[in-house]
Amino acid sequence: MALLFLRDVSLSFGAAPLLDKVNFQLETQERVCIVGRNGEGKSTLLKVIEGLIQPDDGNRIVQDGVKIAKLQQEVPHDTTGSVFHVIAQGMGEIGALLEQFHQLSHSMEHDYSEQTLAKFTQVQQKIEAQNGWELKQNVDTIISKLGLPAESEFSNLSGGMKRRVLLAQALVQNPDVLLLDEPTNHLDIPSIQWLENFLKNIRCSLIFITHDRAFLQALATRIIDLDRGQLSNWECDYHTYLERKAEWLDAEAKQNALFDKKLAQEEAWIRQGIKARRTRNEGRVRALQKLRSEHKERRHQQGTANLQVNRAEISGKVVFEIDNLSFNWPDKPIVSNLSCVIIRGDKVGIIGENGCGKSTLLSLLLDKQQPQQGSVKHGTNLEIAYFDQHRAQLDENKPVVESVLEESDHVEINGQRKHVISYLGDFLFSPDRARQPVKSLSGGERNRLLLARVFAKPSNLLILDEPTNDLDVETLELLEELLMNYQGTVLIVSHDRAFLNNVCTSSLVFDAPGEVNEYVGGYDDWLRQRPEHYNQAPSLSKNTATPASDNKANEAKPATAGNKSNKPAAKAKKLSYKDQREYDALPELLENLEAELEALGEQVADPEFYQQDNEQVQQVLKQLSDKEAQLEQAFERWEALESMLN
Repeated sequence: MALLFLRDVSLSFGAAPLLDKVNFQLETQERVCIVGRNGEGKSTLLKVIEGLIQPDDGNRIVQDGVKIAKLQQEVPHDTTGSVFHVIAQGMGEIGALLEQFHQLSHSMEHDYSEQTLAKFTQVQQKIEAQNGWELKQNVDTIISKLGLPAESEFSNLSGGMKRRVLLAQALVQNPDVLLLDEPTNHLDIPSIQWLENFLKNIRCSLIFITHDRAFLQALATRIIDLDRGQLSNWECDYHTYLERKAEWLDAEAKQNALFDKKLAQEEAWIRQGIKARRTRNEGRVRALQKLRSEHKERRHQQGTANLQVNRAEISGKVVFEIDNLSFNWPDKPIVSNLSCVIIRGDKVGIIGENGCGKSTLLSLLLDKQQPQQGSVKHGTNLEIAYFDQHRAQLDENKPVVESVLEESDHVEINGQRKHVISYLGDFLFSPDRARQPVKSLSGGERNRLLLARVFAKPSNLLILDEPTNDLDVETLELLEELLMNYQGTVLIVSHDRAFLNNVCTSSLVFDAPGEVNEYVGGYDDWLRQRPEHYNQAPSLSKNTATPASDNKANEAKPATAGNKSNKPAAKAKKLSYKDQREYDALPELLENLEAELEALGEQVADPEFYQQDNEQVQQVLKQLSDKEAQLEQAFERWEALESMLN
């Protein structure tokens, strides 16, 4: 049964509506991911679903008794108190009573006075009157399940642990629907893996927004695409969605091209002048006016960023020569006896839990921190550009246009001189947006601005500390392509597994406290290569192991008598005789349908087509619509049969 509905919902904050008569419904136990470009209105849609924003038009319908809770996008900086206190806040008045009971229980261990006992009895009676004991058990269960320290001060926790507490705060409400806006931001890989596995097993429906493609692929059972104010539904995994969306956009482009050709022909016709005031000509003029109106109302996709790195002269062949490097803080080891060589053109991922020492390792490599043992030798002619995940390089009160270069209003990129407004346009900032202060920008816009600032500086060594936060998928893919084609050297600190897989040629991994090891390739390559003894250690490698990852690791192991995980290979699947005949005939059917559609499309595009009798026109248009539906059904059947074979 559907838990909530949006029916013909519209919402606008400017000229183009963010939501344009959209429809949506959520079923029980669904995990729905909302995808779309930065600025399309994904977070706004989530707020409409939550009920925080009222639409301009349409209806939001929530079934009686359905509870909706939300995990906050940003960890609040001003939240203080114990973990139990923060979690209890999610329960309102009864939560305050349970927190008071919790505090008095601990106080009575040291102060068993009559006054304390009287307060304890009074609070106990209020909780009983509101049936609060069941709720307290719920709080205790969630604290235990999430592994939270109930008495610890919230403000002293790590970012990942704070996220767990806020998740517990949402879950104690026992919601039917849980909303998550970028839940993986600033989490390390173990925390992301933990969250991913936890959310798969909770008994409520999820609606979430994420830029983490591996997280999306693992969690979503359905994808909702928000594009130019419209929602489209994709009941498939993320990789299939990408393929189908590309096909859909290609079909849209072809349809628009046919429309534009028709419009151009009609405009040429009317410029010749109407030779007689016949009814047919008057109808053609009205049709032209309708075409003009449709063309004017057409919304184009947001442009793609044009990312370029300002290249310096090439560096020496050896960029870093690390010999027996060791460094420890008084309370923990960072790196012990690390030796490796980083060559020009290497793309090196630095992987590890939050707080393990990744930033310290970067400081050691860049001579900002001196090693206690060993050495780091720099290559010649290094020009370094640094991307800071905390965006400390950005002044909140400065206009965007003044945040790229401080001494000039022109940027020279690889010999091409550009005005800074034009350069910011390559990073999807309109002239108006470029003149606004930095503090008005969204998270994704700030990341794009910092990329624009970093890439404007001539460099042959890029240091990128969490560059993927808040970027939409299209910009992420452009950044990946740019880095893969970059002729210089790149050091990347990231918790985005897909990004590491796609870009890195090697990885430096904090396998255990003080143990940094070098591996060939990205994140999945490290999982396959890691030594067996790290699987037993309480380290990153153990925490991040997933069923999929373990399967890949097992594939690389030789079969042994003691290896119980090795199973006989599954037998190849076969289709029934009838299905096999249908499967063999589908390629020819698809080819014939596409040929028929192409012929019908050319017929409809002919300027003489609409001068025929209206009944004939409608007959051809219906034929075109039917063939499109047949083609779509044939593709779906082909995919279904393919999945039966795999």
